[in-house]
This record gives sequence, C-alpha cells and structure tokens, in this order.
Amino acid sequence: MRASLIQIAVEEGESVESRRSRAAALVREQAGVADLVVLPELWTTGAFAYEDFAGEAESLDGPTAEAMAKAASDAGVWLHAGSIPERAPSGEARAEGGSGGAGSALYNTSLVFSPSGELAASYRKIHRFGFDKGEAVLMAAGEDLVTVALPETTLGVATCYDLRFPELFRGLVDAGAETLVVPAGWPERRRAHWTLLAQARAVENQAFVLACGTAGTHAGVPQAGHSIVVDPWGEVLAEAGAGEEILTVDFDPAKTAATREQFPALKDRVLGLRPPRR
Repeated sequence: MRASLIQIAVEEGESVESRRSRAAALVREQAGVADLVVLPELWTTGAFAYEDFAGEAESLDGPTAEAMAKAASDAGVWLHAGSIPERAPSGEARAEGGSGGAGSALYNTSLVFSPSGELAASYRKIHRFGFDKGEAVLMAAGEDLVTVALPETTLGVATCYDLRFPELFRGLVDAGAETLVVPAGWPERRRAHWTLLAQARAVENQAFVLACGTAGTHAGVPQAGHSIVVDPWGEVLAEAGAGEEILTVDFDPAKTAATREQFPALKDRVLGLRPPRR
C-alpha cells in the first residue's frame, strides 16, 4: 500500500479559497501514485488562528467537503482530508465545555472520503488543545472513536493533541485499528514530542502511524512540519522536512498482524480490560 502525506504550508495572508484549491490540486496529483492521501489538521484556517474558527466554520457538506470529495474521486484515492472547523447542524446540543458562540457548536472535525468521493467517516476531535483558551474553549469535544475499513487495512482516526492520550489509541486498537492516522498542526517548539509520541503510539499499539503535520506559520506560531510514517516496531519509514512537501511511502499493512503475532504483547494487557477490585 502506498500513502502520501501532504504537508501543506498554511501561510498568513492566503485565503481559505486559495488553500482549498491548492489542496485539491495536490490531492489530484496523487492519482496513480498513492492509495491513501492524508492532509493535516485545520489546514483551511491554521490550527492556531483561533479568531478565524467561527467565521470559517462549515458543515459536513460545505465547500471544503465538496472540494475534497471531488478531489478524492478525481484521483481515485482514499482521502483523509485532515480536519476543518465544523459548525454542527442547527439545533444540535453543544457538548459540555465547548462553545461556538451563538448558534450551533463548533468542532474540530476530520473527514475521510472513499475513492468514489463518498464521505466514509467523520471524527470530532476528543481532546481539545489550549487549556483555558483557543480550541479548548471555542470548540466542543467529540465523544466517539472512529475507525474506517479500507480494503487493505482498518484506519484508526485521531487528531493532533490526541497523540498525547494513549488510552484513545488503545480504544482504537480494540475497535480493530491497524493503521493510525493523525493529522496535526503541531508547533515547531515541541517537535521533539511529535516524533517521540508518534513512535510511542506505534510501538505500544503495534500499528503503523501516519502522522501528517502542517508547514508554515499559524497566527504567528511556526509549525513543526516533519510528517512521519512509523511501522509497528517503531521504525521510522519516512520523515518530511520543515517546509511544504509530499511525503510518499510504501508500507505493508500485513506487517501489523505479523508483528502482533510475532511479539504478542497486546495479549498480555491487564489494566483496562476488567473493572478494578473494590
């Protein structure tokens, strides 16, 4: 299987429409090249451009979803289109701790499209970054783990800050995930954590990790770039640099099952599998 991680640069001053058009063109370039294409987190606005979230929020059938569905269909690829600021349907209750201001809640929502352009899955980010500001107060928290069955492998979907919470990935593995896909807008100042955590999630879950970050600068915050693909043994198969580029890598999804059989550590799990003694 071949995956292409599109480490798009989100630069200040570029319009959302320009970014959308550019991303769609980059996806189309992967026709005949990749089976799976991945975009980063919040590439339409920038992950740290908090003041733009509400104004640029879209529905799951909005212009970005429409453009990405067509790009996936044109290229004939599975497309993890990164994430967008989603404005929930009118009347949907806001999750506790999140706000979109007046009207429906905002979510940081990832979209996965099939090669026919159908929306195969959406994932609302569970762990929101910012502590007492930014995403943590502007967006509501998702609640559901999401996996997507491809012909070759089952994807487990997570987003950026989720990478710091191993229990989420254990849940994805329990739901059948074999390849973990993590779009992000990770800051350059914590790049060492990005690489370390991607490898840790791969090793502890004996799964491939495809982690796609952004390049450029979001609201004055330089981005780490350095998208990375890690195999179930923790070996880095490929890593991007700091600027905009497309990282393409071949990997064998069967290696996940083979690794879990060869070194069956997951079978020795105890905590989390049964209720604690009272």
